[in-house]
Amino acid sequence: MQTEAVLELHGGSQSSCKTGSKSWQYSDLMEKVDGYLMKYTNLVTGWQYRYFVLNNEAGLLEYFVNEQSRNQKPRGSLPLGGAVISPSDEDSHTFTVNAISGEQYKLRASDAKERQHWVSRLQICAQHHTEAMGKTNPPLQTRSLSMASQGSGSSPGSQHTINQNSNALLGLSQLQRGSSLYSSRKSLLPDHLLEAREMMSQAQGQHRDLIQSIEGLPSSQGPSPLDQDLLLLKATSLATMTCLSDCLHILQLQQVARQKLPLCGPALEWLEPKLPDILKNGGTLPSITKDDGKTEGTILEPLEMDSCDIAGEQEEIDATQEVEDSTPAEEEDLGAVEEERSVILHLLSQLKLGMDLTRVVLPTFILEKRSLLEMYADFMSHPDLFVAITDGSSPLDRMVRFVEYYLTSFHEGRKGAIAKKPYNPIIGETFHCSWKVPKATMPPSAVPKEGTSCASDCYNVRYVAEQVSHHPPVSGFYAECQERQMCVNTHVWTKSKFMGMSIGVTMIGEGNLHLLEHGEEYTFSLPSAYARSILTVPWVELGGKVNVNCAKTGYSAVITFQTKPFYGGKLHRVNAEVKHNPTNSVVCRVQGEWNGVLEFTYTSGETRVVDVTKLPVTRKRVRPNELQGPYESRRLWQHVTESLKERDMDKATEHKRFLEERQRKEERHRAETQTAWRTKYFERKGEDWVYYQPLWKTATHSSSPVSPPQNP
Repeated sequence: MQTEAVLELHGGSQSSCKTGSKSWQYSDLMEKVDGYLMKYTNLVTGWQYRYFVLNNEAGLLEYFVNEQSRNQKPRGSLPLGGAVISPSDEDSHTFTVNAISGEQYKLRASDAKERQHWVSRLQICAQHHTEAMGKTNPPLQTRSLSMASQGSGSSPGSQHTINQNSNALLGLSQLQRGSSLYSSRKSLLPDHLLEAREMMSQAQGQHRDLIQSIEGLPSSQGPSPLDQDLLLLKATSLATMTCLSDCLHILQLQQVARQKLPLCGPALEWLEPKLPDILKNGGTLPSITKDDGKTEGTILEPLEMDSCDIAGEQEEIDATQEVEDSTPAEEEDLGAVEEERSVILHLLSQLKLGMDLTRVVLPTFILEKRSLLEMYADFMSHPDLFVAITDGSSPLDRMVRFVEYYLTSFHEGRKGAIAKKPYNPIIGETFHCSWKVPKATMPPSAVPKEGTSCASDCYNVRYVAEQVSHHPPVSGFYAECQERQMCVNTHVWTKSKFMGMSIGVTMIGEGNLHLLEHGEEYTFSLPSAYARSILTVPWVELGGKVNVNCAKTGYSAVITFQTKPFYGGKLHRVNAEVKHNPTNSVVCRVQGEWNGVLEFTYTSGETRVVDVTKLPVTRKRVRPNELQGPYESRRLWQHVTESLKERDMDKATEHKRFLEERQRKEERHRAETQTAWRTKYFERKGEDWVYYQPLWKTATHSSSPVSPPQNP
């Protein structure tokens, strides 16, 4: 534990720490600590080696570009007074230093022993300077709670009496339960927590006024207290206050524990919601006692993983081995997440509004049983609409067909209404599949003319995806129908952001559709996605504006995915306008729901309705796991997927951590040997990633369009 680590570093024993007198002198523990650590900079730059120095006297953690520049001005520094130093759950090397200002350093040591050395020394320095701050800065006087009481007398519900159980209804039992603890140890709390308590009191008063105002509405006119939107408002306010109260309760207990217990007394315990071991992501698995009395971690079945050197090799794809996918089309319903509330609250307590979630380790139970690369493939579940784009009789018809295909692709891309997170692809991971589109379902003009080669009664649409970068996490995917002379190339990376009761995911990248028969290229972007109601039953909605443009024909489209407003409104609304740019005229409008009914209206007055839920879904064709390469998605993640199906979260977490640790090991090896990562199927072209052998560059077309390139 922490105390033992401090004693070990000091070279003493517990007997050297006398209780009742001064147990230790800070000057005795001012050991010089410096050395190289990896520092996470940003999504683009990623991890970088920097030389760190712990300035014990000033209470600063300083870093330099390298050891030779330590005599110069530090590149950056972090005050340790009031700071929290926390080992990370994601691996045994990483830890974070969170300053009282909100600034954070995410650092990685070379091994677990070095991490413990840094963490222990930083915690000693932080504790000393935090206590010094408390002596020089007396607690603030309690502020008046005028904000909480303003307007209460004039509110419509001022005469309404709240029932005796209002405290429980308002979710205030958490703070009341520990009020005596906080009042008796108020002097132990730093100023920023006292301010947070005062702000919470103000928010509770405003919440109480809101409930009184809603319940005091007259039922005869205007909105009723039982109005659906007002009930939702009350529930949202209650959930927010409960969440904030729980988080403040955790912070206060942690602060009391850290400042009240003597350094040489019982080992400090990190107080947090008690997480069930089976749900701890990255935590220690339950130990097994052997006959000789020793303990060891849970024994898992051996992972049949090949050497990491195979990551750079290409898979040989034999399309004749593919069979129709038998994976269930729907994910199991998460249901209410009340039993995992402690996990969610623990996660939320570590986040702040606007925080980037790309590196945040999420609980295993919210994982969807497929990789992100496979999820992108499921946006092609209506390949008949994709193939039919090139059959449009005019540039306008082809643009409208593309908009129709685009709008209908998102419904099948989601496995059910519940928001779950697919696996983050490992760098070098690939996914291959195909679809067969019967020619009988296509219009006569779409059937190849006499003399054109046709191997069967179906068009073959092939798809390949690859994770081409780890920092930032960029995915490239490519699909083509060789017989129809059309292909689409897309690269995208996701950036997640914490938004309080929601998580927003921005899709950064661009797609290009090529219709070679017409010499047309369509560029398009992707909408943002939002996971709502993350404390109850999470669900997904899309939002943002998407632009589609064809420079050759002069036609463009603007598609707007509308998020539901706070009051009223419908879910999953979308509208679009197709415009002829030379004349600046709108030639077609679309409105409806992207997962429901869409209505197309032309300037001629003609209308057409598409019901997305009734469109036929074509199952993709995938090779069995045993025939896939070691870095193909389903074989790579098969142990995680099997464990999730069995609801064995311990084992799923362990297998997932194995893959992530192997990826980090490979990354460190490449950094040490200065070896650049080599992709398999995609090439970097400026800011874009392009398939190495796209249809528009191929002079003669082979029967296996997505065969891998030869190694140089």
